[in-house]
Order: sequence, then C-alpha cells, then structure tokens
Amino acid sequence: MTSTAVPSVTDAELDAVFTPIYERIAVGAVDREVDRQLPYDEVAELRAARFGALRVPTEFGGYGASVRQLFRQLIELAAAESNIPQALRVHFSFVEDQLLAEPGPVRERWLRAAGEGVLVGNAITEPGVGAVDRYRTRLTRDGDRLLLNGIKYYSTGSLYADHILTAADRDGERVGVLVDAKADGVRQHDDWDGFGQRLTASGTTEFTDVVVSEENVLGPGYGVAGPTYATSYLQLVQLAVLAGIAQRAERDARDWVSRRTRTYTHATADLPRHDPLVQQVIGRLSAAAFAARASVLAVADVLDEVLAGDAGDEKGLVAAELAAAQAQLTVIDTVLAATSQLFEVGGASVTSERLRLDRHWRNARTVSVHNPAIFKARAIGDHLLNGADLPFAWSAGERRTEGGAR
Repeated sequence: MTSTAVPSVTDAELDAVFTPIYERIAVGAVDREVDRQLPYDEVAELRAARFGALRVPTEFGGYGASVRQLFRQLIELAAAESNIPQALRVHFSFVEDQLLAEPGPVRERWLRAAGEGVLVGNAITEPGVGAVDRYRTRLTRDGDRLLLNGIKYYSTGSLYADHILTAADRDGERVGVLVDAKADGVRQHDDWDGFGQRLTASGTTEFTDVVVSEENVLGPGYGVAGPTYATSYLQLVQLAVLAGIAQRAERDARDWVSRRTRTYTHATADLPRHDPLVQQVIGRLSAAAFAARASVLAVADVLDEVLAGDAGDEKGLVAAELAAAQAQLTVIDTVLAATSQLFEVGGASVTSERLRLDRHWRNARTVSVHNPAIFKARAIGDHLLNGADLPFAWSAGERRTEGGAR
C-alpha cells in the first residue's frame, strides 16, 4: 500500500489552521527556555487541531497532506518552538508506516487514532548500547500475558505522547512494541541534560512488567536490514528543525536591530538598521534561512515521489537517502554559521540572558549531531566513488554489496 500522491488540502488551508497556533506558541518560547517549562499546553493545542494527522488521509479524519506540505509546516513550527517538531519526529514516521502497511484493521485502527489527534512518542535507544541488534529490553511471555521490561534513553517526545513506540528483543528477534504511555509500569523522566533542545523530553523511560497486547507487537521494528524510507525521513525532520531555527534567528536579529538606537562612534550610520555592515549580516541570515528551507523541501519532494510510488523500490530509496545526506551537510554548516553570526549585529547587549539568542546556536548544535555529519560525508563519497551502500538503519554486517562494501 502506498501513500497518496495528490494532497487533499492546500497550503493556504493548512496555514489558516496552524499559523495562529504557531504565533501563540512563539510568544512563550523564551520564558519556557529560561524556566525549563515543557510545552505541554502547546502540544495539547496542536493535538486538538490534529497536527499529528497532517499525513493521515481524509477518509480516516486527517488532512491528507503531501510530504512536502508536512515539512513546510514542520519548518514553521520549528521557527516558533524548535523542540516540538523534534518531539513529534517518530510520530510522523509511525503514521507513514501505517500508510505503507497492507490494508486491514490494524492499519485502519492506527490511522483513525492519528486522525483523531493521538500522538506516538519514542523510546528506542538504550543507554550504553550502540547498535540495534543489542537491545536489553525484553518482551517475554508470562502465562497468557506479554510483559515488557527494560530501560530506554533519548525517549524524545514520549512525555507528550499517548503511546510510546519502543523496541525490544522477543526470543532473539527484534520487535517494535506500541505501549500505552499511561500503562502501569511505565515511568518517564525528564532527565535530558543536553545544552540545547532542552524541552524535547528526551530523557529516560523505564518499563517494568508492562502488559502488552499481542496486537500492539508491530513486527520487526526499527533496524530492519535493507534500504528504507525511514532514515532519510527521520533525518529530514531534524533538518526541518534547523531550517526553522534559522528562520527564527533571522527574525529575532532583525527585530532587535529594528528597535535598537545605540551604536558605535565609528559606525557608518547613526542607527544600526541604517548601517550597511549590519544590513549585510541580516541579509546573510535571511539567505541562510532561505537555503536551509529550500534544501529541506527539495528532499521532501524526493520522498513524495518515493512514497507515492513503489515505496520498496531500492533505486528511489537510495535517491532519498543520498538527498537527505547531502542536505544534511549543507544545512548544518549554513545554520550553525548563521546562528553564530547573528551576534555581529550589536555589542555586548545582544548577549543578554533575557533575550536568550544563544538558544538558537545551542539548539542548532544539538540537533546537528544526530547522525553526525562527518560520517555522512564519508559515506556519500564512498557511495559516489565506489558504489558502496549508504548507511540506512541496519547493523554492521547485516548487508553487503557483491563487492564486499558496506
């Protein structure tokens, strides 16, 4: 089953629904950053507007948006609050999995749930475990019950979610498991200690004898060998976050300069906004935001083609993976430079803790180290020079080319 190629909604219609929400979310962004207030109310407003149903077909209560339309909205949300689209990253991948699933009651059940506003979080990665074939979390049978036990970290978005998608070992086989976030035995902790993206709720999740129904065991789960749309899709969410950060950084710098009356005795104009040097900085920030946005939407167009056609076509999946990796290398460098350069528009006052303009660089730096770019640069070169496989989600040794490259 493939997702629809023709969107059921226009950008203008989506903007009419969500832009006012983004504007309200943006108002409290600095205060939430200062006080480490998780955006529960903001996510609740998005849930009520069925933001998580953007890709769900209208027949199941969603908006029927294209991949490009989804990522366009994610950029705008990231410009308002960069933590939220990252927190929803696995939700949209989960919805995409359902769109690609065989028709049947399971697929319909979860598409309808997402269409009603239900959100899915993530608890896949484990502390101290660096590969998907080494999960210590176990799904075991106890009489007529299935019990889940284990500890996960980087549980991004799960504190905001209705269900948690996790990964476990079941009799030596990797499986995906969907857990009710409020189930007995589920404990979640906001103990993420990164210097950026502090409000993504990317902390620890503990599962202690959590009862799981057989229908919520969803197959092999994350890390299946072979090409998949999911790695490029999930990476693109991070790049959309970066594009949104760049957009907000430019806007914040421009607003600050527009109000500023103080300048230097050796400046070329009496007001900063009339100074050609300051104008150049704003111009470069604007160009960085434009370039990041354009790159994200270009990759989204590739994914739209893949997901609207044969989602198992290896050639298309490789094209999407390559495009996402190439965009990663350009977007990261562009946005990190921009979020540092914005401080050139003023003196020491631009570093005020009250402004928290440093959050843009900290957030961008934190997002950018997901799937570090240094590994992607080498992988792209090896692929283009030697035909080596691009790094999808499989473990080392699971897949080799005929020539022996991995």
